[in-house]
Amino acid sequence: MATSTKYITTPIYYVNDRPHIGHVYTTTICDTWARFQRLSGHDVFFLTGTDEHGQKVEQSAEARGVSPQMLADENSAEFRNIMGMFNLTNDEFIRTTDPRHEQQVQALVQRLMDSGDVYLGTFEGWYDAGQEEYYTETKAREVDFNSPISGKPLERASEENYYFKLSAYEERLRAMFEENPGIVRPDARRNEVLGRLREGLQDVPISRTNFAWGIGVPGAPEHVIYVWIDALFNYITALGLADENSDWHTARKDYWSADIQVIGKEILWFHAVIWPALLMALELPLPSCIYAHSFWISEGQKMSKSLGNFIDLEQLQGYMERYGSDALRYFLCTQGPLGATDADFSRSQFHETYTTDLVNTLGNCASRTSAMIGKYCDGLCPSDTGECAGGGVEWPEFTASQVEASIDAMDRFDLSGSIAAAMGIVRRVDAFINETAPFKLAKDPEAADQVGNILYRCAEAIRIASCLLESTMPERIGELREAWNLGEPSGDLRSECQWGRLAAGTTINKVALFPRVELD
Repeated sequence: MATSTKYITTPIYYVNDRPHIGHVYTTTICDTWARFQRLSGHDVFFLTGTDEHGQKVEQSAEARGVSPQMLADENSAEFRNIMGMFNLTNDEFIRTTDPRHEQQVQALVQRLMDSGDVYLGTFEGWYDAGQEEYYTETKAREVDFNSPISGKPLERASEENYYFKLSAYEERLRAMFEENPGIVRPDARRNEVLGRLREGLQDVPISRTNFAWGIGVPGAPEHVIYVWIDALFNYITALGLADENSDWHTARKDYWSADIQVIGKEILWFHAVIWPALLMALELPLPSCIYAHSFWISEGQKMSKSLGNFIDLEQLQGYMERYGSDALRYFLCTQGPLGATDADFSRSQFHETYTTDLVNTLGNCASRTSAMIGKYCDGLCPSDTGECAGGGVEWPEFTASQVEASIDAMDRFDLSGSIAAAMGIVRRVDAFINETAPFKLAKDPEAADQVGNILYRCAEAIRIASCLLESTMPERIGELREAWNLGEPSGDLRSECQWGRLAAGTTINKVALFPRVELD
């Protein structure tokens, strides 16, 4: 029952680095959003992949005595393994060495050359080798001639390049931000871009001649298309937008434009300014939102291999083995750096979040409710006759408002807000049990209907909350669905979350979703 198409992308990950928490985080939050939209009945396309060209890959391959393609194959496989390891549901894993991508990049660059948006010129200035990014004299002076990312000195460079006429799109970009302020989020990131935009735009080089590992410029194979331009185009080449005769184009063209393109804040400028300008030049629709999240730090400090506080795949696997994969997903989605500030990944905070939210709240609430239904209702969901002793909650109205809040927050990519609305239902159930004390009422045989009414409301509210939490914790909510005989997701989340869908007489088995874990 697909109501519309939805398209979400991660940045494609550079194969010169090993996968770490940053890659897992970005892909997991995109996966959570994609799952939620699918549960809501939307036709979702979720893209991730690897960025495999460029001077750094060529140099690393040479140092190891292998070909750049061999190195790219090896490291891309590590990133692809993440998808299964962390139960991620991407629809495509694109590689920039895929011939289907390479051919389309050349076709897109040819279109830009034909339109006059790309021309041959000479660059004089400074170069950040680590980021493969050029700086003008003014910009280099602002950063004290050191890379703002790696801290290493910029290199003086002079090179003949093909240029993209970014300066020609300055006014259109200003108008884009004026007419659609939400195109770059969060607000702090948009303000950064606007501040830099006020300094004016210069044309940007889109080719290199001092290395060979990349896609050749059409008609000028000695020029290699700049890795960043090559990488940005993946978002449309994966849909076959530059190859109308391909099966990709036939099956995927309608997903463009993207609803949300999620990136780390370090690559904001490319995505917030150069990318929209390229799309304008190609006369393609702009994405609805570029969302640039902040970074993870570890135990209060910036992550560093030398400090020994780098969160790598092995450590993340350790957390999953100890707490479960859903606990890791929950922590990343609720405690992660989606806002303007960096987030701390600490053992103590992870343990506290798991214990407080998952063991003591969601797990305990589901366990208490199912145990009481087992004890007082023979394990069958009671009916709700409308009589209830205390509690004072208008459950249909309350849950409906939380459902709308959760769906609205997820649509805005406010993952923690969406989850908080669902958890608000669970916390209200906990308070309701304490206020109405069905375990005391059950001692009076004449109060059986009241007990049944209370427990129905508890079970139904938990069911609704679980539907909203399923995209975040698919394994544990799947266990709850099975134990409570709730069936498969309907594909219409809003309808599934309507009050009263839990049928009286349904077998409710006791669940223990989140076992208590002791901190060493």
